[in-house]
This record gives sequence, structure tokens and C-alpha cells, in this order.
Amino acid sequence: MILITGGLGFIGTHTTRTLLDLGESCLLVQRRPAVVPERFAGEAVVVEQADLTDESALLELGKRHEITGIVHLAGSMPWPPGAYEPLEGADKALRSLLNVFRAAGEWQVARVGVASTIGVYGGVTGQVAGEGALKEDVPLPMTAGHPIPAFKKIGELLGDHLAGTMGLDVVNYRIGAIWGPLGHAASPFFPAPQLVHAAARGTEPDLSTLRGGGRLGDGIDLCYAEDCGRAIALLQVAGRLGHRTYNVASGRLTTNEEVVAAIRKLVPDARADLPEGRDPAPAFWLDTTRLREDTGFEPAYDTERAVAGYLAWLRAGNER
Repeated sequence: MILITGGLGFIGTHTTRTLLDLGESCLLVQRRPAVVPERFAGEAVVVEQADLTDESALLELGKRHEITGIVHLAGSMPWPPGAYEPLEGADKALRSLLNVFRAAGEWQVARVGVASTIGVYGGVTGQVAGEGALKEDVPLPMTAGHPIPAFKKIGELLGDHLAGTMGLDVVNYRIGAIWGPLGHAASPFFPAPQLVHAAARGTEPDLSTLRGGGRLGDGIDLCYAEDCGRAIALLQVAGRLGHRTYNVASGRLTTNEEVVAAIRKLVPDARADLPEGRDPAPAFWLDTTRLREDTGFEPAYDTERAVAGYLAWLRAGNER
């Protein structure tokens, strides 16, 4: 049985779906009361309530279930900003991560996967000549402009240290820009979700929360949620892996112009106008060679299929 923290969240739901399809059973852990959602009714899914900062509550799960692996997707950071005093927030973030490693050691699981983020590459651009794909071995700066990449870097370093000292098989997932069913309707980093939601509703997209990247020529490594979940699941069930860190992404740059074109192919009158041009800073995407070579992963969704799938899901009456 694979324990998934955050298993009922955005990426966790898609990861759970693929693990079930691969024949695995899943234990989903959340802080809210334990209820198996309708989408997993009748399947090999158990939901348990536990706070990851409570070591005894987490370890108790191992007495009730035979846990063979862990996929840690729940946030390991003081979030949302300002919700806790700085030291309290840091303590909660690190304690939950350390408890996951304590449990992994006690249960002797085969592999621990830990979610990281594309954000750890922030600041790398000055070290890379021109545009191109970022590989996992590029040196990362020891600074971060946001709590999420800051604590993800800490998590990667802790995982590397504990893998060696505890003899654990630890895998870091540097997750790209994920979008699709169950995701946020608005992203501050790329406009694709806003554009698709607006097209489904027949309204003007609200891009007021967008921090940048809102012109037609701007792009990012967009990865559809189902592809992301499948990549993480494949990393969990693969045999011996050759690396500790993997980029989980599409492995290509998707421009806003591509997204708009895909939307208008299905919704010709969609109000998806974006200004011409692009940000002058170099554009980057994530190199997925390691992921492809070690798991056989290939994205199943190009831009057109992703837009079509997302629109169909929204038009069926679904919302996040």
C-alpha cells in the first residue's frame, strides 16, 4: 500500500488515480475528517485523518496498514504566508517532513517520494547561457525569493542527507507548471487556467492576479495534471532509479499563443485576447531526459488535447 500525503489534493488525486490503474492500493492522509471521495468509491483506497506534525498519529497508521511506499505531496512549508509566527511556521513545516522520514524508516518502505518545485530554479537564469532546458544537475543558488522554493530546497537537502544516513531510497520531484482538472482556476504565474475557465463560461478572463507572463509570446513548461500524476506514479513504482532528483514536467515550452489557438479551435468566439510580445528575459523549460529514460514516461497531452480535456471537464459542471 502506498501512503500519499495530500492524496486528495490537486496533484495527489491524479497521482492516486494512476497508482490505482497500475494495480497499487493507496492510503490517503489528510487533516480533515476521513471520507473516501465518490471518485474513488469501491476502489483500493483508504482515507485516514492525521496531522503530519503529530509523530505518534502518523506512526499509528503503520500499525493498521502495510505501507510499502510514501509519496509526500502535502505542503512542507509555513503556508499561507503570515498564518504562523516565523519560528512556529518553520517548525511545523520541518517537523512534518521529518516525521515522514521517521515513518519511512520505521516501516522500512521501498521508496519515499517528496514533492519539490520548478521554483527551486529561480535565480539560475544568470548562470545559463541563452534559452533552453534546465537539467537537474544545474547548480542552484542558496537563496529564494518565496517561502515555497526556500522550503523545497531545504527539503531536498534534508532528503539527500537522510537517504545516505538512514539508507532510504528518496526521490525528489521538481514539479513544473501543472494545470487541469481540480487545479486552481487562476494562476499567478501563467494565464492558461484563467483563459480556459473563461472560455468555458463565455466570459472575459480575469488576469488581475497574474504577476507576469501574460503576453502571447510568453511561455512556461505547462504539464497537464494527468501527465503529472502519471509521472509521479511511475517514479514511485519504477525499479532501481539512477537519480535522486527528477524534473516532472512536459519537457517543452508552451507559449500563451499556443494555448489561445487551442482554445479558439474549440471556442471560436472565446475572449482570449492577450497583448503581443513577450518578456525580454530568457525563457526556460525543464529537461525531462532522466524521467523519460528511467520510467518510460512520455506526455499524453499536447496543448490541444489538454485544452479539450479541461474544457470538457468544466462543461460537465465540475469546478475545483
